[in-house]
Amino acid sequence: MLIGTSALVAFPFVKKYIRNQKPLIIPPNWHGILVQKVRFFRELDEVDRQDFLEQLARFLRNVPINGVQVEVTLADRLLVASSAVIPLFGFRGWEYGYLDEVILYPSAFDQNFNFENPQELIIGMVGSGAMEGKMILSKPALHVGFDNSQDKQNVGIHEFIHLYDKEDGVIDGVPVSFMNDEHIMPWIDLVRVEMSKIHSGESGIRGYGGLNGKEFFAVAGEYFFERPHLLEDNHPELYAMLSMFFNQKMTDTLRVKEIKPKPLGRNSPCPCGSGDKYKHCCLGIK
Repeated sequence: MLIGTSALVAFPFVKKYIRNQKPLIIPPNWHGILVQKVRFFRELDEVDRQDFLEQLARFLRNVPINGVQVEVTLADRLLVASSAVIPLFGFRGWEYGYLDEVILYPSAFDQNFNFENPQELIIGMVGSGAMEGKMILSKPALHVGFDNSQDKQNVGIHEFIHLYDKEDGVIDGVPVSFMNDEHIMPWIDLVRVEMSKIHSGESGIRGYGGLNGKEFFAVAGEYFFERPHLLEDNHPELYAMLSMFFNQKMTDTLRVKEIKPKPLGRNSPCPCGSGDKYKHCCLGIK
């Protein structure tokens, strides 16, 4: 559910990037895949589902999705596009201004983009410098983010929140393009308090959010889109601020409180459906 009737009125700095006005083509097989794999889509009413499909089609028409040593399937493309559309669903017709391509890797990778014996395990990255305009995602991790809607984590949404943050030209955890001036300092103060709670072990927000302001915003955003009822219960001020930033009331959108799935063990079958063990697939441990 949207909070405001016009995002462009509520957020005067929002820009539109409608680069192609040709008629949108929405294949009929998209609907079934999205109902099966994307909880956000599954709980929309029919009018909003149609709007979501149109935004997916616009994204996929404008942004190529390519794979490096991995096949890019229709399901992959729809999950990438869903990751992009969900944070922007409160701003109808608006597109990312700093994205030219999404690249899928077969597993986790490191800062040098090596996924064969990587020195560190990165599952998502918004590129800069020579990689400006590129986003890299681990394909298995992308699927896990949607398969488990109760763990407060979704790497696709996480990285697209970074792009949302970047619309003022910098990823810093303060999305000023979507904020009225009077909300900037209250947000910075709230982030400082919430990060302090993470550092002291008094927060249910994932520890990675304590790294810096930009990661806090992305981690809190994942929480907002995956477990909004829990976020509202435990962090009501944070939930209210994120509702304003994204122009969405997620506790209305996700009406059903789904049962938490059993935790995955390292040797469990990977939920992405690869047939491999979780540790070798989406955890990226060789």
